[in-house]
Parts: sequence; structure tokens; C-alpha cells
Amino acid sequence: MATAVKETATALDVDQGFDIPDPTQIDRLEGKVSDTEWRLRCELAATYRLCAMHAWTDLVFTHISVRLPDEDGEERFLINPYGVMFDEMTASSLVKIDLDGNAKQETPYFVNPAGFTIHSAVHSAREDAGCVIHVHTPYGIAVSVQKEGLRRYTQFSMQVYDDLAYHDYEGIALDLDERERLIADIGEKNLLILRNHGTLTLGENCAIAFLRMYFLENACKTQILAQSVGGAEHLHEESEEMAHRVFEQVAPAFIKGLGDNLVWPGLIRKLNRVNPGFDY
Repeated sequence: MATAVKETATALDVDQGFDIPDPTQIDRLEGKVSDTEWRLRCELAATYRLCAMHAWTDLVFTHISVRLPDEDGEERFLINPYGVMFDEMTASSLVKIDLDGNAKQETPYFVNPAGFTIHSAVHSAREDAGCVIHVHTPYGIAVSVQKEGLRRYTQFSMQVYDDLAYHDYEGIALDLDERERLIADIGEKNLLILRNHGTLTLGENCAIAFLRMYFLENACKTQILAQSVGGAEHLHEESEEMAHRVFEQVAPAFIKGLGDNLVWPGLIRKLNRVNPGFDY
């Protein structure tokens, strides 16, 4: 199989140009991959469209990935084809790659190298990372530049405060050696603020990773809104003890089979009403 990851943007033949196929016009993969892979493809494509629905996109420049079951001892994951918008993502257009960036399927697409760097790092280090969501939103980035990071101002923030790590900015994530530092920084946490860059969450499945991102992004948004009244002297911040308590209270929401089953089915019903077609 060909390498799906372009080393740099200059690897593209800008004189000849390149085509990004319409994802609804490529061959449908249902029945051509395992039932498990097809289910995961549908869940991941739905997650892309749900992120678009919540305005957590940066055109085509962020990424969500899903780990596939190992095959012959080889780790593989699905990630977005570069150039396909989140709100038009389909199960068949997703690209299957290994941890070295090699395509493990025939595909007309290629993968953003920055997305490969970040997501291959998390998937390689965390067996529990069934899904990894990384986004660049105005509110998330606004908090990422603050020296004190996420504060304990709201219930949203306290729901994730104990599970949040930070990773210093190293430029656009094109250098593969950054993976070691990213892995070290996230450790056993499930949420990450990438300084001056964006936010990242992981979960055993798409539903849990999405729920974590929902709380993290709302924590960032409400912090920026609260700070619009002025400096910290105008704001009430709860204690670390209260944050620990709230985190423990909400912990069941992130257990597979509990919080995901409460929220995910309704999200999929809504998606089928307003933007169907992710399961193509």
C-alpha cells in the first residue's frame, strides 16, 4: 500500500494540482470490510458531522481518529481524508493507516501529516484510546494561551479539571519526535490542552470522547465569557476540593455503557434528521 501521509505540503505537485473526490461519489465499503470496521467507520463519520454541528471545526485542519482491532499484531486506525469537510464526512471516505502512516486500503485520499503525528502518538501509547478528538476552536485556543489555563469557574470546568493535562507548543505538529513529549504530557489523563493550539480528548469509544470534548469546550467557552467582565478580582473560583468533588460526581458519565448510552443515541437521531448520509 502507498504511504497515506504526505511528508510536507511541498510534497504536493502544485503545478499539476490535485483532486479531492466528493466523498459521496467513491465506492461504498459496506460489505467490503469487516462488520466491526464498518460500525466503527459509521461512528467516526458521525462524530465528524457532530463536531461540525457544534461548530468545532477549523475547515479541514483538525482530526478525529478511531482505533481498529489489531490485525496480525498490527495497530491501525481510521482518520479523516485531507480535504473533506467535517459535515460531509462518510464512513467509506475515512482512511485506514498504520502507526507508520502507511495506507492499509486503496483510497483516493491522503492524510494531513500533523494529524498523523498527534493521533498516532496517542493511539500508540494508550490502549484505552478507542477514539481521539482534536479540535481548534476560538474558545479552546483562547484558554490555551492563558498562563493559568482552565480555571475552576464553572461546573463545566470542574467536571474535567482533575482529568486535564497540558502540552507546550512546538509549532505545527510535523516532527515525529514530538510524539514522545506529547505522550509524556498526557500521561494517564483523558483531556489535553495543547498550549497556543487547541484541545484534545480521548475515550474508549466515540461517544465518550465526544462527551469529554463537550464538557471541555463548554468549560473554555464559559471561562472566556466570564472573563469578559474584567480580571480575576471580579470572578469567584471554586476550591480544588470542590473541583475534586464535582469530578467524582460526574465520573460515571465517562464509563463505557453509562454516559455514552445516555447521550449518544439521541445525538445520532438528531444527526439523521438534520444531516443524514454519514453511513455511506
